[in-house]
Amino acid sequence: MSCDDKMDCGRRRLLVATATLGGVAGVAAAIPFVSTFAPSERAKSAGAPVEADISKLAPGQMMTVEWRGKPVWIIHRTPEMLDTLTKLTDKMADPKSGRPMQPGYAKNEHRSIKPEFLVAIGICTHLGCSPSEKFKTGAESGVTDDWQGGFFCPCHGSVFDLAGRVYKNMPAPDNLEVPPHVFLSDAKILIGEDKKGA
Repeated sequence: MSCDDKMDCGRRRLLVATATLGGVAGVAAAIPFVSTFAPSERAKSAGAPVEADISKLAPGQMMTVEWRGKPVWIIHRTPEMLDTLTKLTDKMADPKSGRPMQPGYAKNEHRSIKPEFLVAIGICTHLGCSPSEKFKTGAESGVTDDWQGGFFCPCHGSVFDLAGRVYKNMPAPDNLEVPPHVFLSDAKILIGEDKKGA
């Protein structure tokens, strides 16, 4: 660097050093500010797929996992539970989930990829209440004497069968929603992604 008569070398070096330090400080101050625009780990995980281990879920049992802040039920249905579905078809509002809100693999009587496993969002399609499981049959269920098992929403009385299908003439307009999901193996389900499950 050459110095001219009007500005001495020391002053020039001081200006260059000050400008450099100011630039570095500006970048350092901007990094935390810019990072606030990136989604948080919690926000990323809120929409991320969730893996569920069903290896210990015995026939007749249900487990709940959370996906996108919603309860997702996984029910391991017994052959007896599956047998009730054909008996109830005429009583269902949408027996084969023909309405567009369901994935292709829910458009059947058992509403699932594998008949023995139902994966459904445990939120009533009426006003967003959470139905109770009523797997006991008959009068013991507390629902009706001819109850075949399923779910009962205590808020406004909507009832759903063991495939999450809503009965006719209920406040709930639709079947329970089946979320996108895929079986990674016989023991694991990935909820929130269905590239291989359709």
